[in-house]
Amino acid sequence: MKWTYFVIAVFAITYFPAKAQIDPSLLRRVPKDTSKPSLNMDAIYNRPALQAGKLPVSLGGYAEANWQHLGTDGISEGHQFQFRRLSLFVASSISKRIKFLSEIEFEPAEKEIAVEYAAVDVEFHPLLNLRGGMIVNPIGAFNQNHDGPKWEFTDRPISATQMLPATWSNAGFGLYGKYYTKNWMFGYELYLTGGFNNSIIENKENRTFLPAAKADAERFEESASGEPLLTTKIAIKNTKIGEIGLSYMGGIYNKWQEDGLILDKKRRCDVLAVDFNSSIKKTGTTFIGEWAWVFVDVPETYTQQFGNKQQGGFMDIVQPVLKKKILGWENAVLNVACRLEYVDWNVGKFKQTGGNIADDLWSMMPAISFRPTAQTVFRLNYRIQKQRDLLGNIPVNTAGFSFGISTYF
Repeated sequence: MKWTYFVIAVFAITYFPAKAQIDPSLLRRVPKDTSKPSLNMDAIYNRPALQAGKLPVSLGGYAEANWQHLGTDGISEGHQFQFRRLSLFVASSISKRIKFLSEIEFEPAEKEIAVEYAAVDVEFHPLLNLRGGMIVNPIGAFNQNHDGPKWEFTDRPISATQMLPATWSNAGFGLYGKYYTKNWMFGYELYLTGGFNNSIIENKENRTFLPAAKADAERFEESASGEPLLTTKIAIKNTKIGEIGLSYMGGIYNKWQEDGLILDKKRRCDVLAVDFNSSIKKTGTTFIGEWAWVFVDVPETYTQQFGNKQQGGFMDIVQPVLKKKILGWENAVLNVACRLEYVDWNVGKFKQTGGNIADDLWSMMPAISFRPTAQTVFRLNYRIQKQRDLLGNIPVNTAGFSFGISTYF
């Protein structure tokens, strides 16, 4: 945490005095790169930014603020106002074919400040590039392409945040590349990084819960197992059809030895994911989906509430219904949308009875969103959610409205 504050302090000291001496007319907006076809793997760099004069650094970011009123089985906490997150991007072209990008996130603003991404890219060839530093592991698509202004919903997908660890990043190195010809595009990523630890089965959720590992800041300095986490992804896109991605992430998660003394056998955590996005050009309808499977080698001494297999995903359907000049905004868009979600934290049956283990959830969230520009979205959602416990008892029902705004700046 201390070095995070140090990074912010150094940035403030070096940037703001320099900005004060620059003619405001020299400030220019660096738009997202739309000159070439892009994949989800490009999302980390494909963001709007602001550059001052000839400074080699460009700045950007986004913010999210929401109101919500939810009730669970008739019990509600009333009106809630939330400042979800503030993210700052700092990018620099260090020299020819060498660039740097960092993302500092305040999430929520009063509780946590973290460096979410900070990596150097060295380009040798379009199909062979080196990336090193703090890397976002490309499992699924949402983990990399998670910026709030890109989505029509105030909440991130449940499967991405409560089954997979959303914005999951680790220190490491790897290779990536892409190739495109006519309507086709291919991309790959391959990284070796730090990984999970015993917290994925030793946590306050009392279930197998991968997001618990995000709380361990020591993962950026040492790996619990002493072995690398492998993350790899391939993606294929046709500009007329859409993109599909296949990704894998896996490795040893437990501390199986210490000072040469064997403590346990090596236990693996493996994740498979498939993601896709497509659109119908005639109607403008967009489909975005992701599904993942999690496999964890849980010790036999643990009770069956700790699942060794999980699965879940989501699908967003977005339909523009109005595109015109509205209140002075030239290219404003009004959308209707719906998100369908399902998560099963414990796939399997009880050993004693053969009955199904529940511990699952499904949700439906219709939405209306208004985009005065492509970089800003106002969104109104209504959540309908049912969640069952381990024994599959009568589900807990949650419903309610949420409204929010998210924008790049």
